[in-house]
Amino acid sequence: MAGEGVRVTPEESVPASGGLAPAAGGGSVPTSPTVRSVWRGGRLIALLGLIVVAVATAVVLLGPDRGAQRFLDPEDTSLQGSKALAELLRARGVTVDRVDSAEAARALGGDRLLLAADTTYVDTSALASLPGDRLIVGFYDLPTLAPNVDPVPEAVRERSRDPECALPAATAAGSAYIGGVAFEVPDGGTGCYPSHEGSTLVSFPNGSGTTTVVGSASFMTNLRLAEDGNAALALNLLDTGKPVTWLVSPDTPPAGDLAGTEGRSMYDLMPAGVGWSLVMACVAVALVAFWRGRRLGPVVVERLPVVVRAAETVEGRGRLYRARKARARAADALRAGAIDRLTPRLGLGQGADSREVVAAIAVRTGEDAQRVGAALYGPSPETDDELVALAGYVDHIERKVSEL
Repeated sequence: MAGEGVRVTPEESVPASGGLAPAAGGGSVPTSPTVRSVWRGGRLIALLGLIVVAVATAVVLLGPDRGAQRFLDPEDTSLQGSKALAELLRARGVTVDRVDSAEAARALGGDRLLLAADTTYVDTSALASLPGDRLIVGFYDLPTLAPNVDPVPEAVRERSRDPECALPAATAAGSAYIGGVAFEVPDGGTGCYPSHEGSTLVSFPNGSGTTTVVGSASFMTNLRLAEDGNAALALNLLDTGKPVTWLVSPDTPPAGDLAGTEGRSMYDLMPAGVGWSLVMACVAVALVAFWRGRRLGPVVVERLPVVVRAAETVEGRGRLYRARKARARAADALRAGAIDRLTPRLGLGQGADSREVVAAIAVRTGEDAQRVGAALYGPSPETDDELVALAGYVDHIERKVSEL
């Protein structure tokens, strides 16, 4: 009867909130995990994480201090050092003296071979006045130490290269891992291990001996010494029958070369409480994020005042269309829904136009293209019978497409 409410039995009712049934008695039931359940499920993972962090911290704090790696240092056993090469030279009877200044190199005296690994804090003009052979790594102040050698502008990739020259030290060693910088060969000199830009090893007489310039010294490090002919090349260049003066960067640079006045760095000039202030700021930010980022409460499912089946909703909307004689609107809804469902089944994109959709349906189903176009994109029906016929034909098209 008109005016009577629709009676919905519990057996026929289906909650409209994703299938979660309300609690008995009409109360609200929390569905999101609580703090206690999260703790029970993740406490083992948290404990394992704390153990891993504690072990890593203990290893870092209690482990031996390896110190910084010093490139091409004869006393450094790291991968970047050259302890292995220095020991090989000493085993062959070559005297190796490690110095970190021009004054220390001059104090050794005699006819020696100078290996300039790093001249950042060294007076190169004093080094240039030392007699004997020189082995210069890279392009440290070449106008002073090797005035006849000019580096090419572009860098050269380090890789294994063949000597391709007549220098005995290089030809006896064979291929070596070298690159970094390439040089133009001066008059009277010899260039080895060439690249497209120049030679990565150049040797020429300097009056009191021989000067050799190499683009990189990776072949002399502990990491690369055992590869290719690296060890042979390094020994051939350094074992000339003369003691070796191995120049490295000083462990403590001079005060005038450090940042700040009187050799004090920026960190030394900071107040003692800056570190604790940063820690407190990080803690405050974390607390504010936890306070403002927490949820207001768990998600709950509330009991709806009435549960309506989907079929009843469709029927009710149809009655409203019929009561208002909204045939055009009902036809548009039928057509739009059918096109949205047919488009992906036909392999068309969302932006497909009417011609593409009609042609695809006609090919797949064998229906007349004009009839399909009139059904999906034609004028609105004028009577209820035409609307019913339109709905039936649209359903017929969808069934044929889904069955293929």
